Amino acid sequence: MGGEELSVLVLEATPSRTPGESPRHVRGSAGQGELVIEGVSMSTTTDSPADLVSHDDLIITTAGQKWSGVVRILLGFTFLWAFLDKTFAWGFSTTKAWMFGTGDGNPTAGFLKFGANPNGPLHDFFGNLAPGSPSGIINWLFMGALLGAGLGLVLGIGMRISCIGASLLLLSMFLAVAPWAKYEDKGGSTVASNNPLLDEHIIYASTLMVLMFICAGRYWGLGRMWESKTPSWLH
Repeated sequence: MGGEELSVLVLEATPSRTPGESPRHVRGSAGQGELVIEGVSMSTTTDSPADLVSHDDLIITTAGQKWSGVVRILLGFTFLWAFLDKTFAWGFSTTKAWMFGTGDGNPTAGFLKFGANPNGPLHDFFGNLAPGSPSGIINWLFMGALLGAGLGLVLGIGMRISCIGASLLLLSMFLAVAPWAKYEDKGGSTVASNNPLLDEHIIYASTLMVLMFICAGRYWGLGRMWESKTPSWLH
């Protein structure tokens, strides 16, 4: 429907004009008028789609849009914080700084070697990806994904690339941890996930796709300005 208007046409019979009498002219204002031709009066009334939406619906829509912006920023900060902490080792979950490949930190080696489920179907694949040095290409790809997703989501720009890229990263991590596969730790205890089908990676990825499709970058972000200056595939 968009910006289209809904028009209702009403025909009214009027007395026929006498010979020599000229037809009356259209009269009325924008959105409502009356036209008389050969004794037939046609009046039109126009209703804007906004008039057909209840006040409560408008409030709910507006609140939902604003909160989608809040959720977008929170998720973006999650990715951005992970990048900053791993890069500069601010002492929360990282003790060795990556420093763009020049530090002692190896941000992906620990997860790929020890975080992947040993009974998962892709355990060997992810283990072989673990880089031997901080400057390994896998580290650059991983850290670039964290930075790109974090900045894109926080600022509300490049939502398609940010959300799809971050979702692919999360899905790959989901396959690595393989929550459906039980395994035994070094102490001989059985380790099993609380939910064999879903974990936070799937929830985050699903949320990111929702944010992309509802154009959440336009709310509390720079999405509108970005979309006006870039091609559609970068929106």
